[in-house]
Amino acid sequence: MIDSLQNLDRWLLVTANNTATPALDRFMIFMSDRFVWFPAYLVIIVALIYYFGRRAYLLLPLLGLSVALADSVSSRFFKPYFARLRPCHDPELSETLNLVHGCGGKFGFISSHAANSFSMAVFLCLVLPRRFWPVKVLLLVWAAVLSYSRIYLAAHYPSDVLAGTTLGAALGWLCYWLYRQGEARWWPARTVAP
Repeated sequence: MIDSLQNLDRWLLVTANNTATPALDRFMIFMSDRFVWFPAYLVIIVALIYYFGRRAYLLLPLLGLSVALADSVSSRFFKPYFARLRPCHDPELSETLNLVHGCGGKFGFISSHAANSFSMAVFLCLVLPRRFWPVKVLLLVWAAVLSYSRIYLAAHYPSDVLAGTTLGAALGWLCYWLYRQGEARWWPARTVAP
């Protein structure tokens, strides 16, 4: 059973990686680059401060906590504990892969990119009211494409990304729950739109 899952993991990775074109390479490198997204993060922070007002003093630290936890748990616990080689470091596989963006660290389980992006996306999707559904869809699509870029670039197996997505979503939900607890305690009179 485990062998079958590992074979499926490899097959999905190779299939995604073999769809390479120069334009798709550039797009996936762009999506995968953390520094590219800093201006967007700044816009998100300003928008949250504008919309939530003083509640942003609680919301922003918890948003930061969700991403920080996702990053540290994935990088400092999972990767060294499981010590699973990234596909691009696997000697049996790396020769056959299209490696257009280097390789990154030695170990890949679990994907920090997936964990970080989904912790942010899930937290914001839960915090924002329903009328912001287009923003919520955009956040989830962004997190999904960013996560997929890690498979395409052969930095992670699909299972690395799936595990990172699960961890990030769970931590995003946990920090949202903490936000709601704090909101109920410090601003009990406010009716929060679902």
